[in-house]
Amino acid sequence: MARGLEYAFGMTTTAQTYRDLPLAERIELVEDIWDSIAQDTPALDLTDAHRDELRRRLDAHRADPSSSLVWESARAELLQRSV
Repeated sequence: MARGLEYAFGMTTTAQTYRDLPLAERIELVEDIWDSIAQDTPALDLTDAHRDELRRRLDAHRADPSSSLVWESARAELLQRSV
């Protein structure tokens, strides 16, 4: 099997496997993948548009901190919805 086809087949099999997981486990899987990307990837260059959007969001948060959730609360809410 050609490398591309082998990779595509493996990804399809993986996709079918993770779709069968309960939502809470899929959320944990995404967290693990995201953490591994953050550890393995050097700082990424931001586009001006991304930098502007981050500044806009930070300014909005500073103007009204009560409109934000800490990660633990957001995660708990997502996990509760999956039950």
